[in-house]
Amino acid sequence: MSRIGKLPISIPDGVKVVVNGSEVTVEGPKGKLVRVMHAEMTIRVDEGHVIVERPSDSASHRSLHGLTRSLVANMVEGVSAGFEKVMEMRGTGYRAELQGQKLVMGVGYSHPVEISIPDGIEVAATRQPIVDQMAVTQISIKGVDKQLVGEVAAGIRRVRPPEPYKGKGIRMLGEHVHRKAGKAAA
Repeated sequence: MSRIGKLPISIPDGVKVVVNGSEVTVEGPKGKLVRVMHAEMTIRVDEGHVIVERPSDSASHRSLHGLTRSLVANMVEGVSAGFEKVMEMRGTGYRAELQGQKLVMGVGYSHPVEISIPDGIEVAATRQPIVDQMAVTQISIKGVDKQLVGEVAAGIRRVRPPEPYKGKGIRMLGEHVHRKAGKAAA
């Protein structure tokens, strides 16, 4: 039995879960999420819990069991508490600001980089005190869909990943960047 898949998902107060065949709808105070799960998995709501069951012990069913349970649990957590990722921009002259539904960043290129923000995602950019003689800007990404929050964060990081010599670039908050020594002087 899958250790993750067999765990029941408790439904917090104010959250409503509706299962219609393989389509799961979760509605809560932060929003509403709808997702179609794999047709072979059985999902049922029972006394304040969501239970995911599999038809057999084949390898594919075992892997789908844990996946389906995790997806439903993330939906329940998203509509009740939400998800947030915080990123840091470090570099001289690096800046970010919101212009409508776009995040406009100056990260050392000859042109500003614009990233459009999808519906259901909130982004905030705030300046922080200077660290290691570099300007630091924090970018906060919030939403109810864990996958979408992660995709937006990865897209922002992809614009200018942190480089190993000075540590300039965009990184997740708390991410460790392995620093290399520069050229040795003669």
